[in-house]
Amino acid sequence: MYNRNLHPKINAILAQKGLGVRDDLFYARLMANATAIRILYRELYQEHPLGEEGFNQLIQVIADAAHNRPAFLNLNDEAKAQKDHWFLSNEIAGMSLYVDRFCGDLKQLGTKLDYFQNLGVNFLHLMPLFQSPPNESDGGYAVSDFRTVDERFGSLDDLKQLIRQMNDAGMYVMLDIVLNHTSNQHEWALKAKNGDSKYQDYYYFYKDRRLPDIFDQNMPDIFPESAPGSFSYVEECGQWAMTVFHHYQWDLNYSNPQVLCEMLDTIFFYANLGVDVLRVDAPAFIWKKMGTSCQNLAEAHTILRLIKLCVECATPGMALLGEAIVAPKEIMKYFGTGPFTARECDFAYNATQMATQWDTLATGDTRVMRASQQDLLQKPYGASWITYTRCHDDIGMGYEDAAIEQAGFSPYEHRKFIQDYYSGALNYSPAKGALFSVNPKTLDARISGTLASLCGLEKALEAKHEADIEMAIRRILLMQACSFFIGGVPMLFYGDELGYTNDYSYLKDPAKSYDNRWMHRPVMDWKKNKKAEKAGTIEHRIFSATQKLLSIRKSLPVVADTKNISWLNTHHHHHVAGFVRTHGNQKLCCLFNFSAHAVHIYSSIISDQGLHVPLFDHWQNEICAMEADGSFLKIEPYSFLLLETKHL
Repeated sequence: MYNRNLHPKINAILAQKGLGVRDDLFYARLMANATAIRILYRELYQEHPLGEEGFNQLIQVIADAAHNRPAFLNLNDEAKAQKDHWFLSNEIAGMSLYVDRFCGDLKQLGTKLDYFQNLGVNFLHLMPLFQSPPNESDGGYAVSDFRTVDERFGSLDDLKQLIRQMNDAGMYVMLDIVLNHTSNQHEWALKAKNGDSKYQDYYYFYKDRRLPDIFDQNMPDIFPESAPGSFSYVEECGQWAMTVFHHYQWDLNYSNPQVLCEMLDTIFFYANLGVDVLRVDAPAFIWKKMGTSCQNLAEAHTILRLIKLCVECATPGMALLGEAIVAPKEIMKYFGTGPFTARECDFAYNATQMATQWDTLATGDTRVMRASQQDLLQKPYGASWITYTRCHDDIGMGYEDAAIEQAGFSPYEHRKFIQDYYSGALNYSPAKGALFSVNPKTLDARISGTLASLCGLEKALEAKHEADIEMAIRRILLMQACSFFIGGVPMLFYGDELGYTNDYSYLKDPAKSYDNRWMHRPVMDWKKNKKAEKAGTIEHRIFSATQKLLSIRKSLPVVADTKNISWLNTHHHHHVAGFVRTHGNQKLCCLFNFSAHAVHIYSSIISDQGLHVPLFDHWQNEICAMEADGSFLKIEPYSFLLLETKHL
């Protein structure tokens, strides 16, 4: 939709910046998106006294970002545009890591690029790097300066150098933007504490508890154990600030257009460093409205759509990931709806699939996972998932009660069993984890622990029981294989590729001891890591198997996320999850046995999908053997098959 009155207005704004009318791709993109940008902006700020001034500022921010974009990034933008949704590729595989805990600092990370390439990883999510107070950082998500790299990791120049190294090596990088809040030590917060009304308007400030109490009636506690309530008293100015997460994280007020412009400028700062994917932290919380839960509001989606359009104009090669760990139906909305379908966030975490895999591993029953797929399959083409077995955060049971009921279980009892299974409350469970953020009212809780420890490796090593070690390794690879092939970009969490178990050293650190999630954020031991080079070691078995899975994935275009997944009806085989990926004439059938026992399934389940014998298993690199008269396939305990018809 073209707005003839908007065109000269934008030309005038550009002229004020000394940019003038431009005959280039940026100008074409800006004019193509200008009307939609204007409409979305006015949905939020039409009645605001600074609304028109804010719109002018918004256009200036976009123009400045395009003008300042380095030449090599413009070339990258053009190359990505030629690929059409470059991030859907089966050739991208990622790892998420804390730089200091992985190898020390950014300079050292630059020396580890061969390690990632050897594993098959070409996409790094570097956990928060920017300045945050050492004892009140929330793992780096309480940012006190969005543009200064924390000295623990090095400098901004070190980061720029690393990104150039990665770019030269054909690798991608993802950084976080914490949109919802700042540290209470941020420059804006310090000015607000000192009574500066402009910067108090950057946050939610109240002189008494009347309005905070009304808000609190509908806002659930995010950290009920350590940070109950959503407001904190600020002694310096005698007012109450909204602090949804921790008392030292002050929520930004996006009903103020100046806040949007400031944070958009920060987004472009990251884009022009060379960020390929920007992880938008906690987008569900960025708009607040009294009388609501202040989560997943329509205005939050409007802001994300507006940001996406602005990015498409100025820095089109950067994709957006919305870190919305919410119910499946709500997650879908972060990809966009209506005319903005697949034009809001390019990525979301498939937290539901992650959680249901852990559910399935504990129960040996795939029905909850399969019941959750109806919602997940609604993801639109042109957007993708980040798939993972675990991340830096806790594991929440992020799926609907309806999925549990559909599987024939009681939601409360089922969730209680999952918590007990992974927290050590059940003697027969091989898992060794801990409950995180227990809600004393609802008894709801999440789970901490590394992939290996939750899969039984820690207990098996303590007992020195070879059979249990074998089963633990099988569980680890089963979980990874399912997340690698189900669709989206697989994201390993560092240490999982080597079978790291829980790291309890966090208990000795007062800044971390209150948060048991640090047990699954290990400090890497590079002497231990050398064991991955020695055949027969546990590290080598897990590393080489992970390496092989990623290699298989990259060799199969059918695994690209082209909305091409169909789940199989495995009938009474409740232990087995199965799906088919299709690309042209190519079909890949993936079967996963979540049982401690071998399973025999009807081969007709596969042949009905158009795959016929002989079947080649990419994992074992051999023709898959049939049982008896060819009517059955056998899947070993905690094992999987990656099947394709072998054309002789």
